[in-house]
Amino acid sequence: MATYSFMDVSASMTGPTGVIDLGYGSANAEEGIVVAMTEAKNTMTIGADGEGMHSLSPRKSGTITINLLKDSPVNKKLMLAYNAQSQSSSLWGNNVFVIRNHASGDIATARGGAFQKLPDWQNAHVGNTVAWVFDCIKIDELLGEF
Repeated sequence: MATYSFMDVSASMTGPTGVIDLGYGSANAEEGIVVAMTEAKNTMTIGADGEGMHSLSPRKSGTITINLLKDSPVNKKLMLAYNAQSQSSSLWGNNVFVIRNHASGDIATARGGAFQKLPDWQNAHVGNTVAWVFDCIKIDELLGEF
């Protein structure tokens, strides 16, 4: 019987402002790390006579969302990276993400990553989570096996 654990997940963001560890041990929220593709790989077109055609999209863009606890020290590191990278177009959009599950062999690599926006700043009765969303031009994924 296979067992999944976030303890086996490592993740990093490497960019012009340094390397930031985002995986297990970074005070991740329960939502963890989410990799989502921007659009469907296939577009199906059906003609007036009922015949059809598939169109394969070469696009590999998507988003990576890093969900952290409000008190995670990684929030400050990401904020400093955001502030520095937003000062110059030569620094913007050059982050690379590598996310791995060492137990299963899952791996996702994203290139051309840019901060989508600053996360919402919540100061509530109970500490909440902070979601950092990155737009990535190319994402490649490989699911392993448990």
